[in-house]
Amino acid sequence: MELGIIGKARSGKTTVFNAVTRGTAQVGAYSAGTEPNVGVVKVPDPRVEALTEAITPKKVSYAEIRWVDYPVGEFGADGPGRQFVSELARMDALVHVVRHFTDDSVPHPDGSVDSHRDIEALDLELTFVDLGLIERRLTRIDSEMRSMKASERSAMEAHRDLLGRVQAHLESGQGLRSLTLTESEDKELRAYQFITKLPVLLLVNIGEDAVGDAAAIEAAYRERYAAPGVAVAAMCAKIEAELAQMEPDEADAFRADLGLSEDSARDRAIMAAYELLGVHSFLTAGEEEVHAWTVARGATAPEAAGKIHSDLERGFIRAEVTSWQDMVAARGSMAELKKAGKLRTEGKSYVVQDGDVLNILFNV
Repeated sequence: MELGIIGKARSGKTTVFNAVTRGTAQVGAYSAGTEPNVGVVKVPDPRVEALTEAITPKKVSYAEIRWVDYPVGEFGADGPGRQFVSELARMDALVHVVRHFTDDSVPHPDGSVDSHRDIEALDLELTFVDLGLIERRLTRIDSEMRSMKASERSAMEAHRDLLGRVQAHLESGQGLRSLTLTESEDKELRAYQFITKLPVLLLVNIGEDAVGDAAAIEAAYRERYAAPGVAVAAMCAKIEAELAQMEPDEADAFRADLGLSEDSARDRAIMAAYELLGVHSFLTAGEEEVHAWTVARGATAPEAAGKIHSDLERGFIRAEVTSWQDMVAARGSMAELKKAGKLRTEGKSYVVQDGDVLNILFNV
């Protein structure tokens, strides 16, 4: 899973990056770098830990998230972020960091803090990126159709009409994540990699003096901005980045002193991203390895098998399935699971559940 961190200048997005990557790739805030900051984070999963303790495998692999912090605050046609547009469009979701704090030592470029203005400004820039893509394609379509025979034009005309609908939706001030499309229309547009179609986690960066009001601030933003494909969360990135540099016991004590949630900002951001993208985890477990895999909710057993290796999906026969709790109780023994009646066989139509432990049987 790849998440692109964006935000207007001085929003604190690099501080958010430092908080969620927890020391894996610490970088200085307000850097004028030309390359994105990248950090790969293992997704915390107590089920992996429980299985590891029960089985003591040779290898342990957590699901991972790749966080990419883009070193620019503008993505319009003339903005410094235009060089990152194609990469940004390939992200699984965007994390839009919004400044909701006042700090004289970190002045806002516009001289005042107005989070709603900043949200609208960046949304508008990304909308213009998608509009520019459509306009260029429509121009090419018109040129191509001039040399086509009448009998060849129908499919191209239908595609042009679809792009016209997309264009009108964008011009109305709405991102494409709110546009209703049929499955075939969605597939037809997939190659364009529209940025405003990506899910967005709106991350409200609050000040140290507002940590006690985080829930209320988050609720207010959610009421205003929550929509299909949009999630909202609030955090004090400055505090969370400091906590990320501490030893776990020290961080827990400091968190308790401040009255903060026991869950770290990274863990809450990951949970929000999972919910936003509609994914969860299944596991594979044995003496060689305990491994967590991310898969879309509603995925079938063969689709889950494909996350492990394409050969497993291609040659899928059936899956042996148990719950992670039962696997822990059996200390990883398939014989014990079968004896207790806790191991069942599922076919190609089985929908994988969160926390399932799968053993894929296949033949290629």
